[in-house]
Amino acid sequence: MAALSAAGLLAAACGTDEPRVADAVSRAGASTSVSPSAAATTPSRPAVPSASPSPSGPVPSPIASVGPGERALSVLTLNGYAEWGGTDPKVKWVAGFEQETGCKVSIRYYDPYQEEKPDDFSPSSFDVISATPVVGGRLIAQRKVAPLNTTLVGGYDRIPRTLRELASVNQDDQVYGVPFLWGTSEVLYDSAKVRPAGAEAIFTDEGPVVFRDSPLSLADAALVLKERGADIADPFDLTPAQLDEAAALFSSEKAAPGRRLFWRDPIEVVQAFATGSARLAQGTPYLLDVLTRGHTKVRAVTDRPVTGWADSWMVSAQAAHPSCAYQWLEWNASPDVQRRAAMWNGLAPADPDACKGRARAIRRICADYRVGDAKAFAGVFFAVRPPDYAQWADRWSRIAPRPR
Repeated sequence: MAALSAAGLLAAACGTDEPRVADAVSRAGASTSVSPSAAATTPSRPAVPSASPSPSGPVPSPIASVGPGERALSVLTLNGYAEWGGTDPKVKWVAGFEQETGCKVSIRYYDPYQEEKPDDFSPSSFDVISATPVVGGRLIAQRKVAPLNTTLVGGYDRIPRTLRELASVNQDDQVYGVPFLWGTSEVLYDSAKVRPAGAEAIFTDEGPVVFRDSPLSLADAALVLKERGADIADPFDLTPAQLDEAAALFSSEKAAPGRRLFWRDPIEVVQAFATGSARLAQGTPYLLDVLTRGHTKVRAVTDRPVTGWADSWMVSAQAAHPSCAYQWLEWNASPDVQRRAAMWNGLAPADPDACKGRARAIRRICADYRVGDAKAFAGVFFAVRPPDYAQWADRWSRIAPRPR
């Protein structure tokens, strides 16, 4: 069957019992019940120092109890993580929170790809934030978010230990974030054009190949170096020489100019394969699912290790409404909200109970990411902000320069 248009692929992905998957793909972000033994199969990581930004002030203490609420909450979030029906009237979970708690929510959004500035994320400007590993690591290092009393967050213990213990939300025996959605990175390829022997092919193929436009893509290159024998324990913690070697992989001698492309919106991956303008791309299991159901010949390299990430909710160190903030954490840890968020964003829910919904969409997403499989996290290196993140950003700016 001839490849469908990107719009046709997204339409093929939709079912009558799920929200708008087409929008879910376009809004997906840039982290499963597991037995205790499964956590041991996750790649081990030494403690990573939070060397990025300098700390400001003492570490605040977790609150001891939650009051009735302050009737207001300021939310700083990634797109798609706090839906109130503004994009699709069927897709909303903020209104239910307001009705149940009496906390009136005000929402602001931030761009995870924006260039970092020293005064970003003033802790007085938000109560809660949905944080990527990079943003969360920065906020922890700068002491702009508070350690959490997780006993006050109902449903926290349902989240698999592997996610709860990620370095991106833990430091010095303190927990700073409640995992919300997670994903893994895969190498996707058009099997009609190329048959890669492994993930390394995305760096050696003549192209066009499409990479995720993020400094953390350097970690995927580091995994290739690790497979070649480099002494790399953690692909997110590299020596300067290893960082240079990883960056060099993005400049294959086989690739003609213009055949290394970069995406920020996942819809670009679908469009690239649907139009035949990509041979390989960095993607997610969900994007593979969309493309497969669109009857393309796109397949995935199934080898591990791979990189992954988990986005989490954190509380400001200067939260003006701490009781409402904790009620928000618990609301977003619930299976119902995580189910809706996973379907909308095409990512895996942190709470495996979210997979018990009857909607076909959530069953597919949970199958895509193997949620509940004891080996779901085996061979996954979850992202953490590199200690020398500024150097990663500098290397990446040379690989994928953006017009000013």
